Amino acid sequence: MPPMDASAAPSAPRGLARVLAWPRVRFALAMALVFGVLIGIGSQTPMVVWIERTGVVALLAVLAFGLFEEAPRRLPRWLARWALQVWGVFVSVPIGAWLAYALTTGGHPHLLADRARLTGFAELCFIGGLLAPWIALTALLRQREAFARDQALGFQLERSELERQALDARLRLLQAQVQPHFLFNTLANVRALVRAGSPQAPAVLDSLIAYLRAAVPHLDATSTTLAQELQLVRAYLELMHMRMPDRLQYAIHAAPGTDDLRCPPMTLMTLVENAVRHGIDPGEEGGRIEVAVTLHGARCVARVVDTGVGLHAGGGGLGTGLATLRERLQLAFGGDARLDVTGLVPHGVAAEIEFPARLEAA
Repeated sequence: MPPMDASAAPSAPRGLARVLAWPRVRFALAMALVFGVLIGIGSQTPMVVWIERTGVVALLAVLAFGLFEEAPRRLPRWLARWALQVWGVFVSVPIGAWLAYALTTGGHPHLLADRARLTGFAELCFIGGLLAPWIALTALLRQREAFARDQALGFQLERSELERQALDARLRLLQAQVQPHFLFNTLANVRALVRAGSPQAPAVLDSLIAYLRAAVPHLDATSTTLAQELQLVRAYLELMHMRMPDRLQYAIHAAPGTDDLRCPPMTLMTLVENAVRHGIDPGEEGGRIEVAVTLHGARCVARVVDTGVGLHAGGGGLGTGLATLRERLQLAFGGDARLDVTGLVPHGVAAEIEFPARLEAA
């Protein structure tokens, strides 16, 4: 009577280790004990002898079930392996019964000469031949279900990995769109100073070089820390302040415990750049930019406020930078992030990002 290994999987042991796997043997011996006790009740033969006989039949059925599971490697198209296994189990029952009687009678069953033994032999063959194939079929069905579950789990894991890789690729694509957007704008500002013959051009260029030395190592990263992001923001604002010292003031505040929090690269940088480009630059009087990072329980809030010309005076929009940033945040935090942009009275804009306060992995 062949039991099935309930944990069967494509990577399960093969060969003899699978044929005689302990879960199968244990199941077979347990079933043999049950049938041995049932047959032995009311029999003149001791119950322990019947248990031994049913045990031999069960073990031989397990052997047949496992052998035909492994061999032959190739079968004719008209012959299914499950049918071969069931047939093997059925044939193994009378063979096992004869072997059991031989072992329990000192090697000489004398079935034809002893009517009681012949009756017991026939009874054992009948019960085993009736029940063992059905148990084998049940085992095969459960084995196939287990294999299907393992295969579905494997497909699910593979799909999750592919989705993760797709998200990483999408993040890198969006990030690649942000990098040239910022760098080209900054280089255009430096070029304008050089063409105008401004004495500040060398100092601005030095500040740009210092900024790039700090920024470039993190450009290809999918995440960084708020401390690193604020360092880039500070360098950028210093660069812009040198370009227009009378029209730009700024302040940066970070609450304790926020330095090591995870942050997608160029997140605050995008907000600050938009504040400079669409708020401070268009106005003759310039304005002030304040960057603040705070903690609210398990959430982090980053806020960039400028006192520039405001949304409508700035041309009715903030460009593609914020749209790209919103998508990057959704990908980075699985939809658990928000970006709000509101106009201030009498003028100015407040951009606020809220996302989970998670530490950046080492």
